[in-house]
Amino acid sequence: MINIFEVNETNKMIEQENLDVRTITMGISLLDCIDSDLAVLNEKIYKKITTCAKDLVSTGEAISGEYGIPIVNKRISVTPIALIGGAACKTKEDFVTIAETLDKAAKVVGVNFIGGYSALVSKGMTPAERLLIESIPQAMAKTERVCSSVNVGSTRTGINMDAVKLMGEIVLETAKATKDQDSLGCAKLVVFCNAPDDNPFMAGAFHGVTEADTIINVGVSGPGVVKTALEQVRGKDFETLCEMIKRTAFKVTRVGQLVAQEASRRLGVKFGIVDLSLAPTPAIGDSVAEILEEIGLEHAGAPGTTAALALLNDQVKKGGVMASTAVGGLSGAFIPVSEDQGMIDAVNAGALTLEKLEAMTCVCSVGLDMIAIPGDTKASTIAGIIADESAIGMVNQKTTAVRLIPVIGKGVGEVVEFGGLLGYAPIMPVNQFSCDAFVQRGGRIPAPIHSFKN
Repeated sequence: MINIFEVNETNKMIEQENLDVRTITMGISLLDCIDSDLAVLNEKIYKKITTCAKDLVSTGEAISGEYGIPIVNKRISVTPIALIGGAACKTKEDFVTIAETLDKAAKVVGVNFIGGYSALVSKGMTPAERLLIESIPQAMAKTERVCSSVNVGSTRTGINMDAVKLMGEIVLETAKATKDQDSLGCAKLVVFCNAPDDNPFMAGAFHGVTEADTIINVGVSGPGVVKTALEQVRGKDFETLCEMIKRTAFKVTRVGQLVAQEASRRLGVKFGIVDLSLAPTPAIGDSVAEILEEIGLEHAGAPGTTAALALLNDQVKKGGVMASTAVGGLSGAFIPVSEDQGMIDAVNAGALTLEKLEAMTCVCSVGLDMIAIPGDTKASTIAGIIADESAIGMVNQKTTAVRLIPVIGKGVGEVVEFGGLLGYAPIMPVNQFSCDAFVQRGGRIPAPIHSFKN
């Protein structure tokens, strides 16, 4: 039974500590839309999305109103479009028409973002997958709500360095294609290693082929709640600290489980997973970096940061898995620079560098996320960074990702403003030494020895 103390405690977390359900994401399979006629394919895609998701936004708003729980975003993920468009798309422009269809459907049903303009190429690329990847800059420039992802590696298959090299070029082309918006298109494009099939968070959400026809996945977030809880145990030992994080993560995840089950019931769609990631926002007091400072660091990036983040991530997972029947997605702590005021402050103070962020990605939820870099950064340098992150994911059997934003026309020390949940970011310096010869080798970095577990 829920008692009045728990009700009041949850209300306080919502009203004062920025607790929210970050997203309800409906996953929709488009496998039954496949057609060799491009016009028919687009018609089928539009019809299926607008039919399946017609009540998603209104249901989310109704649950939010009845329970008093903020549900910030309503989103859709679809089957990777490289698979869906392969039979019909003969040019990059053909794939772009599908992106425009997704954008149109997203606007009609009222969701914030639609993810799945994606290709999974960890071992090799089909002609259709290469075409989709080459179409990404144009697709991101012509749409508002479409998000794109490319999986270039996995623990099982190794790293597709041909795809890594190509993605270095595509990220830069996307930046140039959207330079009138401070290269905003790159904020909707993420490069993965070990991408999960059930992630509700953008820009990396897609509906995996192992999933049901439609599914509801929920992402919760509560950095402010965790930070406030830790204020009660200042100066205590690590065992006490861990217990507090674990208990708090349990409470936060219970809110997500409630919303997920209720949305599933009302929409008549199967419940998938709750992603219990601590995802920050630019709002004051809603920062993962501030949790690290509360643990005992002067700034994120100080010595001890990676250990503190590892502790946080582990305890969040230990608390969350007990609160939900199915935890999945990414589940951990996000460290996006532009979306976290504490991270921005750490960069401005000189405490946080790209290299330290890379070290932190060994133990965090995702990877190098929402980091603005100079617009004149070479494509090969971006590819080298993608390769480094992919190697971390491949060897450690975890998801890693890169969402870099080369801001065309701007350099180190300048600031770029994205607005909304995407926040703003100081442009960070990038190592200027060349990796051209490394990236140009091509081929595939083999899977590590521990991948052979059959």
